[in-house]
Amino acid sequence: MDLTFFFSLKKLYYICKFKIRNKLKLYIDKYLQWILLFSLALIWGSSFFLMKRTLVFFSDIELAALRISFAGVVLIPFAYSRLKNLSRKQWLWLAFVGIIGNTIPSFLFAKAQTVIDSSLAGILNSTTPLFTLIVGLLVYKMKANWINFIGIIIGLFGAVMIMLAKNGGNIDFNLQYSAYVILATIFYAFNLNVVKNNLKETDPLTITVISYSIVFVPVFIYLFAGTNFTNSIQQAGAVNALIYPAILGILGSAIAILIFNHLVKMVGVLFAASVTYLIPVVASVIGFIDGEIFKPIYLLWIGLILIGVFLVNKKSK
Repeated sequence: MDLTFFFSLKKLYYICKFKIRNKLKLYIDKYLQWILLFSLALIWGSSFFLMKRTLVFFSDIELAALRISFAGVVLIPFAYSRLKNLSRKQWLWLAFVGIIGNTIPSFLFAKAQTVIDSSLAGILNSTTPLFTLIVGLLVYKMKANWINFIGIIIGLFGAVMIMLAKNGGNIDFNLQYSAYVILATIFYAFNLNVVKNNLKETDPLTITVISYSIVFVPVFIYLFAGTNFTNSIQQAGAVNALIYPAILGILGSAIAILIFNHLVKMVGVLFAASVTYLIPVVASVIGFIDGEIFKPIYLLWIGLILIGVFLVNKKSK
């Protein structure tokens, strides 16, 4: 065989392999953000159901402390190797994320769920992108174009309408407990902007691991010393019910926050925050599986939500 022909074939093989690999990488990078976003929506969309089941046996404070504790147990083994090379400034911002971004909102949402239903909580939670934009504009001088503003309004409108349709247009509004959710979303807004701007040199895994490790010990001690957990766990069925906060902590907090932080780094705060528009969609699907009626009007609002999310991620040319 002619060696020139052989080497030409070999060169052609490597050229094709390189082009295919690059195209595959570009394809994955292009759609990875959407895969992550819908994965988060699936995880967090089921969290209201899990909180509801947990509150049958445990108080709202115990629920929040259990969620943080389970997340911390999973993440703290990875903390030691990531303590190196962290500056004092990074430590302060990671503590901020752990307290303001993870811990306090968990307690606020758990408290709110004792009075308001998941539909209202879902609607109020959908204000996160709006507050994220406001904080970004006022504090971080974030740049956003008009199409992003329109996307936020459309997505919020769709989320509100689907939850209203889910409840037959009736939402029992409680000002005090609704304020807990609004306050949580404001904390989320600050957290998103801090992760994007103040921790831009810190990788998502380090942010997740260290922020939870900082709050794990005090929250775990508080669970046993400051709540009625030792008595609550003695109820019939309470031990088996720990599966719900365990899923919330491990999947809904540890893994989901890791994905979330990665998404913030990848595409920005507005697109990441728009996951709250998709949570009511997932909640409606879960409700259908659980025996609720799926109304045709849902399809219209789901379509609006998807359009809103797309516009939030739209970059100006």
